[in-house]
Amino acid sequence: MKLLQERGVAAEVVDYLGQPPSPAGVEALLAKLGGDPRQLVRFKEDEAKALGLSASDQRPAAEWAALLAAHPKLIERPVLEVGDRAVIGRPAERLLELL
Repeated sequence: MKLLQERGVAAEVVDYLGQPPSPAGVEALLAKLGGDPRQLVRFKEDEAKALGLSASDQRPAAEWAALLAAHPKLIERPVLEVGDRAVIGRPAERLLELL
């Protein structure tokens, strides 16, 4: 947020933990991110380990979307969405790709 504020960018914060997205919402976010849906998964979380998830898991994007909607703690954050594109802000400088 600090990086965005320093550049005068107003951003809406979405609390995935307080208001989990639907599977369709996660699929839409995955489409904006493009590429591999596993980029949105926090594999180091204890919950991911308990579910037996790994970065080598090859399930379809729709299955990842349903899984992330059911377990929003596993969603990597922050994510910046601008129009039909999105980027994961790790490191924070990646956010600049969309500004």
